[in-house]
Amino acid sequence: MVDRPEGKRCPRCGTEKPRSDYASNRAARDGLQAYCRDCSAEYYKQRQEAKGRAVRVKVPVPHGHKRCPQCEEIKPHSEWERNKTSSDGWASYCRTCRAKNNRAAYFKRQYGITEAERDEMIADQMGICTICLAAPAVHVDHCHETGRVRGVLCFNCNSAIGKLGDDPNTLRRAISYLEGHAWKPTLVAPGVYQLPS
Repeated sequence: MVDRPEGKRCPRCGTEKPRSDYASNRAARDGLQAYCRDCSAEYYKQRQEAKGRAVRVKVPVPHGHKRCPQCEEIKPHSEWERNKTSSDGWASYCRTCRAKNNRAAYFKRQYGITEAERDEMIADQMGICTICLAAPAVHVDHCHETGRVRGVLCFNCNSAIGKLGDDPNTLRRAISYLEGHAWKPTLVAPGVYQLPS
């Protein structure tokens, strides 16, 4: 086995640095990158800025913590989801930011609206359900055939019209039933029933 020296001189900054200050490169004779980590980072930054791209500033983070690029807060690992595919084993964003991003993506994917548009609809309804006029409006209601958003309802009203199949005729019969008019079918022949008109 070849005895490797303890340090290496970086041709860019001209400084003798320990081997730990260099990234590995199996293709190189000594197994290390040509430039030290600091010079490589500076060179990368210059190249990206020349292309008009912004380079993220590296912030020192204590052990057991990670910095979220969205909220820019340093949080302990307990505030992060696990991600086996990432280099450090943690998700890119903290739990709070991930939940916010997932919620925004859900509204866009499911209903074709943003959270701001949903909030505007709720404000137009004065914050209450448009059917019962009592409970707070929290659930987006949409037509299952066309996908068109109709409004924002409370949980009970939204699930009620959904369970009745979004069918106006079924809802009319339900209203008539609640008003005391029974829609009982009449037996015309064995196995044949006639609905009231």
